[in-house]
Amino acid sequence: MTRGKLTRAALFALLSTAATIPAHAQTATATDGASKDRDEIIVTANRREENSQDVSGVVQALGADQLRQDGIAELRQLQVAVPGLSIANQEGNVEIFIRGVGSANNTELGDPGAAPHLNGTYIPRPRGLGLMFYDLERVEVNKGPQGTLYGRNALAGTLNIITAKPRFGEFSGYAQAEIANRSSYGAEGALNIPLGETLALRAAGYYINRDYGFKNVSTGAPASGLKPAGLEENYAGRLSLLWEPDDRLSISIVGDYGKETGTGYPGANIFSAVVASGLRPDKLNLKHVVYRGLQGDMENELWGIQGKINYDFGGFGAELTGSYRSVDFYQVNASSDGIDYPGRDLSAVQYDNFSGNFWQTKSKSQVYEARIFANDDQRFRWNLGGFYFNEDQAVGYLALADRGYCCYSATEFTMPDVKGESYAFYADGTFDVTDRLRFLAGIRYTEEKKSRYGIGGNWALTLGGENFDCCFATRVGTEGFRPALLDRPNFDVSNITTPQGMAQFLIEGIKTPGLRDTLIAQIGSIADGTNPNGTCIDRPDIDNGFVNCPALNPSNTNGGFSYANLTIPGQQIGRSKFDYIDWRIGVEYDIDDDHMLYAKVSTGHKSGGFNDSFNGSPIPETFSPEKLLVYEIGSRNSFDAFGRRAIFNLTGFYYDYTNQVFQDLTCINLDETQNPPVCNGYSLVNRNIGASRIYGAEAELRFKLPGNFGLDINAAYLDTKITRGTVADARAQDFGAGGNSPLISLVGNRLPLASKMNVSARLSQWFDAGPGRLDWQALLNYRSSYFLSQFNEDDIVFLDGTRQSAFEAGFPDRQKGYVTLNLGIGYTIDNFRLEAWASNFLNEEVSQKALVGSSLNIRFLNDARSYGLRARVSF
Repeated sequence: MTRGKLTRAALFALLSTAATIPAHAQTATATDGASKDRDEIIVTANRREENSQDVSGVVQALGADQLRQDGIAELRQLQVAVPGLSIANQEGNVEIFIRGVGSANNTELGDPGAAPHLNGTYIPRPRGLGLMFYDLERVEVNKGPQGTLYGRNALAGTLNIITAKPRFGEFSGYAQAEIANRSSYGAEGALNIPLGETLALRAAGYYINRDYGFKNVSTGAPASGLKPAGLEENYAGRLSLLWEPDDRLSISIVGDYGKETGTGYPGANIFSAVVASGLRPDKLNLKHVVYRGLQGDMENELWGIQGKINYDFGGFGAELTGSYRSVDFYQVNASSDGIDYPGRDLSAVQYDNFSGNFWQTKSKSQVYEARIFANDDQRFRWNLGGFYFNEDQAVGYLALADRGYCCYSATEFTMPDVKGESYAFYADGTFDVTDRLRFLAGIRYTEEKKSRYGIGGNWALTLGGENFDCCFATRVGTEGFRPALLDRPNFDVSNITTPQGMAQFLIEGIKTPGLRDTLIAQIGSIADGTNPNGTCIDRPDIDNGFVNCPALNPSNTNGGFSYANLTIPGQQIGRSKFDYIDWRIGVEYDIDDDHMLYAKVSTGHKSGGFNDSFNGSPIPETFSPEKLLVYEIGSRNSFDAFGRRAIFNLTGFYYDYTNQVFQDLTCINLDETQNPPVCNGYSLVNRNIGASRIYGAEAELRFKLPGNFGLDINAAYLDTKITRGTVADARAQDFGAGGNSPLISLVGNRLPLASKMNVSARLSQWFDAGPGRLDWQALLNYRSSYFLSQFNEDDIVFLDGTRQSAFEAGFPDRQKGYVTLNLGIGYTIDNFRLEAWASNFLNEEVSQKALVGSSLNIRFLNDARSYGLRARVSF
């Protein structure tokens, strides 16, 4: 039995055991827990547990019961309950934006702009973050830069997933199972085992099999039999151990394992559909995809262990934390020929096209932190700490262009050695000037360095025929193909200069040839030295209808091509090193016990890095860290309404966003033999050429109403504006001019994913019914329109001066405003609960991210409407 099957068997055993244990003790019901959550919400924004009403700033926390009742079953759905939060999934990588600030660079060159954490420990690679979304205590979203206390990449804020902790002296747990539409089903459970009065163990497990609602509309064989993207089967398990031998010492260890499998998360290119149909994306069905080529396939295995030691010395405490995490991700993109649209003839599609993309990421990271801190009863509550981070990555990417009319080309970037290291020291404190007035201040110094070694660039073959005609095509990636990527035997290309060496290197990039591939057969004889002209193969799918193998002109090829020109990727070596300082200052004033005013100024940074390098290229090797300076004022208020406690909080903020990174085109192949020099190739690079300003306000209102009703409203207003930034317009890239593009000013445009208005409202009620209690709730989220790229649908002005609207050119990037509605109803009798739920009940189809470039408008979408039944037993 494989390790995956063993893990799955163990998980089902845990869930089955939990389900059959009798109910010896009953924990609080879901509705009681929800009521308690509304009375007092505990957060750790200041690295200590506090009532959220005592924290200056905006931190939104959702407890486990609330998440489940809201129909929030996975990480991306959090944005329904948290205004200003955007979460997208591109090829398995989770991208988090808060108030329009984040990062869409999910390669080894980039870092997240909103820092994800698990139990307060930094997670460098958000791939698979959703696998941690079970048996939770709560989830916290801390908005605004948290550079002082949370440090690395907390530019936009933090997202902290806090798992359920073991409980002393209590044998308890739960088991639940659910079924949903589109043949989805899942299970979850936890078992809390006391091991004496001061030691406890908690085991939790999770399984889900679901379908995100994509449809394969291909009509030609065998493409019509391909499974669509968005099918997934995930399972995970976690063990938590807590030991508190006395009231001073606490030791916890948490280990987890998870595996994602399925058909992957790629988007679909809508460019051709928009141009051909003349329809905007909201008038098209973006989930009706014309799949072809290889079956989409994804596997992501991750595990980790984290430990924490906390000791109370009396007037102060000390804490040591350590974490090790491993990610092993592989995906074959579900390739497509765009989407269906009215009037499209699907029978005319070339389904025998195996162009596709392959991704591989391996990451092993370590995070260590030591801090000492004053106890909560001290007048001066301070934190002093040191932080260390180390990550070793190995990444591979291959994009294949199968068939082709002439001159085969593919792109590979494979880096077996990518290193990142960071350390930081910080001090932060809050001082009580009087019983009501407090000053807070903090500072953090961070130093980072990165490096990588590997290969990057193009595979290219130009194979001539009779009369030196150009050219034979090459097929790579057909049925059964797998690239070598990180399994290549050699990554040193610095001394590969001969055709034989180049042919060998190209062949080494293939782990398993496809059934109808031709590359090895065409250049194998060059690689082994038997024929420098290769071996000419004349097949209908590669001769383009007019090229024949050389026979008379030339006549000396010995069965080879008239010429065989090969290109391989170049050497990639990059290094960068940066240091920066984050700080915060602020003041808090209690008008009385129920009303607080505050004002503060804080900073945050996102890591810099380096770009791809090419011989003779003027690409800047490094880009510097981005910086955010934030001014914030607000109030937090509790009051009585309808004879019950209510909450009203209001915050205003202003962001000064500098050293902002935009992707730009630059020349990578400059021919200086011509006068003036001519550029024959361009590539996207990261550059610190932007700046933006952001201002806005957020309000929170929580009521308990007569009749056991509850009303929670969270609203965010956001105004973003790019104040500096001129880039090459990749939408107008002209390959007839070597890939050059016109410049476009972004000044005045809004930041991507930044809605001006975002409101979340939750209405709930509970009442006794028969032997149990019935509760229901509706969570409604309104989000106004936003843009998916920095171009904001600006007109395109081509190199020749002609102008075209972005829509006419195939690049609409405005997502119209929409409403998301989640519904839930549950009935609880003793320790048994039955729930019905619906997520995205109105079935809104929404683009959460776009990749925009030459002939590309790739959309990554939200989940289709889901609904189902869930049964849960607690004991």
